[in-house]
Amino acid sequence: MLGTLALLVALVAMPRGAIEPAGAAVACPAKTWTASAVFVGGDKVTHAGHAWRAKWWTQGETPGTTGEWGVWVDEGACTSGPTTPPTTPPTTPPTTPPTTPPTTNPPTTGQKTVGYFTEWGVYDRNYDVKNIDTSGSASRLTHIVYAFGNVQNGACTVGDSYAAYDKFHSAAESVDGVADTWDNGALRGNFNQLRKLKAKYPNLKVVWSFGGWTWSGGFTQAAQNPAAFADSCYKLVNDPRWAGVFDGIDIDWEYPNACGLSCDASGSSAYPNLMRALRQRFGNQLVTSAITADGTAGGKIEKGGYQTAASSVDFYMVMSYDYFGAFAPQGPTAPHSPLTDYPGIPVAGFNGEQAINKLTQLGVPASKLLLGVGFYGRGWTGVSQAAPGGSASGAAPGTYEPGIEDYEVLAQRCPPTGTVGGTAYAKCGDQWWSYDTPATLRTKAAWSRQKGLGGTFFWELNGDTPDGVLIRALTS
Repeated sequence: MLGTLALLVALVAMPRGAIEPAGAAVACPAKTWTASAVFVGGDKVTHAGHAWRAKWWTQGETPGTTGEWGVWVDEGACTSGPTTPPTTPPTTPPTTPPTTPPTTNPPTTGQKTVGYFTEWGVYDRNYDVKNIDTSGSASRLTHIVYAFGNVQNGACTVGDSYAAYDKFHSAAESVDGVADTWDNGALRGNFNQLRKLKAKYPNLKVVWSFGGWTWSGGFTQAAQNPAAFADSCYKLVNDPRWAGVFDGIDIDWEYPNACGLSCDASGSSAYPNLMRALRQRFGNQLVTSAITADGTAGGKIEKGGYQTAASSVDFYMVMSYDYFGAFAPQGPTAPHSPLTDYPGIPVAGFNGEQAINKLTQLGVPASKLLLGVGFYGRGWTGVSQAAPGGSASGAAPGTYEPGIEDYEVLAQRCPPTGTVGGTAYAKCGDQWWSYDTPATLRTKAAWSRQKGLGGTFFWELNGDTPDGVLIRALTS
């Protein structure tokens, strides 16, 4: 899965910016930019008919004159009139609490909306659990997947204990505005913030995911004694130190009887036996799994045993993204998350529709399948052809790793220039990127409902804008 690659040290620590979809008018901020005024990160101003947001402290820097690397983020043409306070806190301590969305979940439609929260996002990305609330995402989510726990010596283990349950959160960083304490035995870190988020949104469910791209190698040993593995996971997920935080477990094994970062040859019964043991041990708690979206003939779907294990899981998350990218540095360029086939697609079967069709044909109920979408893009550099299928010279630069960038950055830096296979692509300079937009996400969500799927899920929460443009589109 993409997220484990983000454990690499960040190349550039860019602030998170609010980006409106193309053509969306925003209300003009009450403040007007002047050269003599001092502004700090998070301040919003009006200048030349546009709304602008400061990334950091500034004085005398005219909005729109310093390009994408300057202090000012263009939030689009605006209409006259004051705005309400921003829903995300400024980088300096606020004097009054920021505006937050309603604490009730939206009316249920039977569709699940599941978003990943990455354990390491609290570091370079500075994305806390509180941001799930202030962005408006918490009120639209049905489930959060906490990524990732490790799998070692046949057992579930904590990935990063400091981020998980020890990192201090100040009042400004905390969901309820109350700072963590250093009392002996007090819960801190992401787990404490998730507990607070659930108190505010009682219908929200949280599952702890184990494995992922980097840590799936341990499943081969775990599958040799499924009951012991399941027992270790149950005791960890339901540890009294963070009682009530998690509603179950997610297994992200990449991939049973196939190759990911490492290769597995456990046999066709390994994954079903593992999931059955988890179901028996976790009882009425959630048991979910992120699975391959390889729709090729004789590919990873047939090898995994997912149809046999379906009775043991509450739902599958079909990872219908990362099909193509600059891990093939010379190209050809292709959208990393196509919903459907299209003429010239580099690999037949690499699209969400074929993966879903294959799973249902094998007998997996459609209602247990969630379509995967990305809140990020993948890109190449050295590209001259605007349409998909062009050659490249390598990975386009990204904030945290080459070839990958968050939607909120791409929407401003490299706006979409076309669509193919139900998703968007963009050509800017010699770079070529593919990513989902609010428009393509609405199409994918509608397709999911039409197919009778259980809903959608996305990787990952911190790729969205601070006001949740993508999740709003996915749930509208």
